[in-house]
Amino acid sequence: MKKAFITGITGQDGAYLARLLLEKGYEVHGGARWISQEQMARLEQLGVADAVQMHVFDLSDMNNIFRSLRDLQVDEVYNLAALSFVGASWDLPVYSGDVNAIGVTRILDTLRTLAPETRFYQASTSEMFGLVQQVPQSETTLLYPRSPYGVSKVYAHYITVNYRESFGLHASSGILFNHESPLRGKDFVTRKITTGLARIAHGGNRPVVLGNLNARRDWGFAGDYVEGMWRMLQQDMADDYVLATGVTTTIRDFIAYAAAPLGIELEWRGEGIDEIGTDRKTGQRIIEVSEEWFRPAEVDLLIGDATKARENLGWKPKVDVRALAEMMAVSDYDALAPGGSQNGSDADRFQPFGRCA
Repeated sequence: MKKAFITGITGQDGAYLARLLLEKGYEVHGGARWISQEQMARLEQLGVADAVQMHVFDLSDMNNIFRSLRDLQVDEVYNLAALSFVGASWDLPVYSGDVNAIGVTRILDTLRTLAPETRFYQASTSEMFGLVQQVPQSETTLLYPRSPYGVSKVYAHYITVNYRESFGLHASSGILFNHESPLRGKDFVTRKITTGLARIAHGGNRPVVLGNLNARRDWGFAGDYVEGMWRMLQQDMADDYVLATGVTTTIRDFIAYAAAPLGIELEWRGEGIDEIGTDRKTGQRIIEVSEEWFRPAEVDLLIGDATKARENLGWKPKVDVRALAEMMAVSDYDALAPGGSQNGSDADRFQPFGRCA
């Protein structure tokens, strides 16, 4: 039986990856900065919480990292832990650098010292491309990050390459484009959209306030993407891979895809910050735009070329963006129904923060 350790296991990707590895017969250990009932919610939603062995793990604490990896002696480490909300990284740039960048170096150096045979996966991101220098973006595209988050991830990406090339570690980076699911945090733009629309479909009257509706993203389903992570660590040689759908969609179109299964037919009026989206049937204002939600440095277009992953790993996404938006919207709608995971008053208390998209 293989043994794996997943940092950030309580997040969206961690939960899906834990389920995948358990299905493949792994002994799965998970790390999180703290462990509470609330933190375990995603694992519980996928029905795997009781099968995972949890450990307190902090990327900012070298002693904690060293002791954890020394005691566990795992075959594979998947580093999914990070300050992952892009908007918050402008408010916490030093913390972002310490956790997202130096934290990865702490893990790599621990593995180099204790267990150089352990295979390591680093969660890189399409945010590293930022102000894109090539369309679509592949493993060889020049990186031009546009946020403290993106900058920290570039360091983490290249330190992973460096330890692979310098010390022979089986260390791979997955450059994953946006991947979402019903488990996505509500502070991310896709869940902000689907929770807001679900609330309106249940009779709410508060519009969803967003930023740049013209920003384009390459969106896939997180459940598909964690399989790509696993496949990377099964290769004889470590390498870096883009995982993406190769399809780009605007925020505006994602909203329309999510609204359709809820019976909301959107009609757009105005331009820029004066643009609004209304329900064609009722005239109710559904979407508003505010400068508050624009990034200081915008990333306008991300679209990935996953040819290498398709050819070398045999990986390809199964869920397209329309099906993804529908899945998330219906899940949030059902959660607000009587007997669902949250009631209307809980949803109304939700206050998103940070810059979207």
